[in-house]
Amino acid sequence: MEITFYKYQGTGNDFVIIDNRSKLLSKTDTDLIAHLCDRKFGIGGDGCMFLEEPSVSGDDFTMVYFNADGNESTMCGNGGRCLVAFAKQLGIVSDTANFTAIDGPHDATISGDLVKLGMQNVSTINAPGDHWFLDTGSPHHVQEVQKLSDFDVFTQGRNIRSGAPYFEEGTNVNFVEQINDDSFSVRTYERGVEGETLSCGTGVTAVAIAMHTANKTAAEKINIETPGGKLTISFTKTDAGYENVYLQGPAKLVFKGTITWSR
Repeated sequence: MEITFYKYQGTGNDFVIIDNRSKLLSKTDTDLIAHLCDRKFGIGGDGCMFLEEPSVSGDDFTMVYFNADGNESTMCGNGGRCLVAFAKQLGIVSDTANFTAIDGPHDATISGDLVKLGMQNVSTINAPGDHWFLDTGSPHHVQEVQKLSDFDVFTQGRNIRSGAPYFEEGTNVNFVEQINDDSFSVRTYERGVEGETLSCGTGVTAVAIAMHTANKTAAEKINIETPGGKLTISFTKTDAGYENVYLQGPAKLVFKGTITWSR
């Protein structure tokens, strides 16, 4: 079987994207999806996404996201931004988009290479000790460190990812260092990838909200520097938590191609 694919990246977080409106590919074919994401034997990516027909009235499309291990997973912020850019390339949307992902509805605006993606509201932030834990569409552990550029993200992230209290379900792990009043530097260990990625959209969103909760910043528009580039998170703090949460950054096509799959 010959499969047409598109490779996109958002601040270095890279994805294999397939237009699956015809339902040619099965969402349960973990071997295929893992193969597509394999950097040595496949195309290579931190994850894979299917763009499918909308299942909700008023939507433009449906987002289906898979980790690099081939399993369908929780929300991916940079992935969502890339999928919006892909939908624009296909002519499905123009300057705005509405879609549903595993965590619910999302809206987005597109201006050139910049995609601003609406994220879920956050009402619960746990602070059990020297870190914060919250769900921004995916679960995230946030921890401040010093000298982030020299920090062993892989070893420390792997230990936290599967350790107490997360265990088998696991969590994504974000290490953060403050730059100034409204800016932070972040490095992320992602579950499913089982390693550090150049950027994580739900991760930087979690960091921005955690740092605001911890009174590290009073800003409601926060700049984040990742190894793959810069992202901006904005939100409104209310009595109910954090609302009008938006993640903004570049999303770009890397290349288009075909790959042959046979078992």
